[in-house]
Amino acid sequence: MSSFDHNPIVEMRGIEKHFGPVIALNGVSFDVRPGECHCLLGDNGAGKSTFIKTMSGVHKPTRGEILFEGKPMSFDSPRDAMEAGIATVYQDLAMIPLMSVTRNFWMGREPVRRVGPFKFMDFKRANETTMEEMRKMGINLRSPDQAVGTLSGGERQTVAIARAVHFGAKVLILDEPTSALGVRQTANVLSTIDKVRKSGIGIVFITHNVRHAMAVGDRFTVLNRGKTLGTAQRGQITPEELQDLMAGGQEMVELEGSLGGTV
Repeated sequence: MSSFDHNPIVEMRGIEKHFGPVIALNGVSFDVRPGECHCLLGDNGAGKSTFIKTMSGVHKPTRGEILFEGKPMSFDSPRDAMEAGIATVYQDLAMIPLMSVTRNFWMGREPVRRVGPFKFMDFKRANETTMEEMRKMGINLRSPDQAVGTLSGGERQTVAIARAVHFGAKVLILDEPTSALGVRQTANVLSTIDKVRKSGIGIVFITHNVRHAMAVGDRFTVLNRGKTLGTAQRGQITPEELQDLMAGGQEMVELEGSLGGTV
């Protein structure tokens, strides 16, 4: 764990989210601190998507409390959450493949310059900033005009992460960022996560891959059927135990009892 402030940036307490008779989240407690990577592990159907949308302002919880920097959080929209500093990188990345890396990096936030009464996008500044931010993340682009569609899956993830960091993210929620990547691309994305964490940003790394979580995680929380089953710190739980918790096997009862809440 880093030497940053240990007070949580975002804290979720006993969160429930109901859609009519369907209970998608049924008692989620989770927090993320500056400079840490907190992994949320769960199989398909565990409630990960609803969790992301509840933390990022898309859904309001039915019950429970969410605190942001120690104060009750009541975001009315994802834009409110983004402006406060909660950025989400979804699996589909929300990028336009035929557009340049620069255009995708600045989408909706383009820097402008004035010429008389007219306003134009400041391409010089935009291109220089994009190249520099990508360099910081270990990606050397051929050109800022390069189409996003020509990048590898790992490089696209890095563009999305670099964009969030540049625009002031305090918490970065990563939705299965390594799920469709090969070994080398996965290693690059995990290295990017490590760089971002070391800059003091809190990372919520959502995954069903225990090995990838273990590579970068500081803490591990398992989500199973809409409930969190406790939180363990690095070194206090084995990959096998995490896998068993995710699967809801026989060992789950013993582990849940031993983890209790935060270990």
